[in-house]
Amino acid sequence: MDRTRTLKIASWTSIAGNLALAALKIVAGAVAGSAAVLADGIDSLSDVAISIITLAASLMIARPPDREHPYGHHRAETIAASILAFIIFFIGGQLVILTVERLLYHEPATLPEPLALYATVISIAGKAALAASQFYWGKRSQSRMLMANGQNMLNDIITSAGVLAGLAIGYYWRIPIIDRIIAIAIGVWIMISAARIFRGLAVELMDGHEQDGPYRAIFDAVREVTGAVNPHRARIRRLGALYVIDLDIEVDGAMSVSEAHGIASAIEECIKERLDNVFDIVIHVEPLGNREADEAYGLSANDVQE
Repeated sequence: MDRTRTLKIASWTSIAGNLALAALKIVAGAVAGSAAVLADGIDSLSDVAISIITLAASLMIARPPDREHPYGHHRAETIAASILAFIIFFIGGQLVILTVERLLYHEPATLPEPLALYATVISIAGKAALAASQFYWGKRSQSRMLMANGQNMLNDIITSAGVLAGLAIGYYWRIPIIDRIIAIAIGVWIMISAARIFRGLAVELMDGHEQDGPYRAIFDAVREVTGAVNPHRARIRRLGALYVIDLDIEVDGAMSVSEAHGIASAIEECIKERLDNVFDIVIHVEPLGNREADEAYGLSANDVQE
């Protein structure tokens, strides 16, 4: 199954599932008189909006490169995941603000009808299934966008579990206010989770790379090819799940252009054998012993820890 189709399936699954859960919780919250369950339902509606963003990004990614976007449109996935991170952070912040306001203004808290409990239990089970599907499709397609959506659904499970715990404690000890205290803690946790998601995306947007593994694969590939030495100025950029690789190597200066090209092509094949999802590789060939004072960027084999 191609990656674009995988993203579409994951997005439509999320839209349908969250829409059903949102309707269940909004109706149950209104009938049972539970503000917490009603708010949880509204949160699920925001997940529908998130899934629509994911679907739009998957359609954008499928577009071929053009004159304005010679690298294609794969960064749309990173942008979409960044938007998701901000939405998740906003939802957590709103949950904290609204709950604190209710505590400060001493808004009376009443115990809802048992229907709120049943709807919350169903919501937790449904969200667990949806989160598992997003993580499955996300790992299969190596999509940070789907992984972020799966993390958001895990946050929703924590939110619903907090609502359930608050309802249970309120019923048992007759202390409705405990539900609001739990809600504040959940909101803070959601905001922290969103910040962690964006931190990883920021590295990608700045053309950084947090792992040594891909660089190690590049240098190992050069070592396999006879005639190529001193791989240096290696740089990796991410276009969604794809790698764009730049690399300098040195060869015998008396070698013909055709022979040097053959070595560079062999290195490209070796790199592709070690790394999946390579979008492009550019190898710059230099004569042995070449030194340029302004080559103060990129990594060499000495920079990568074994």
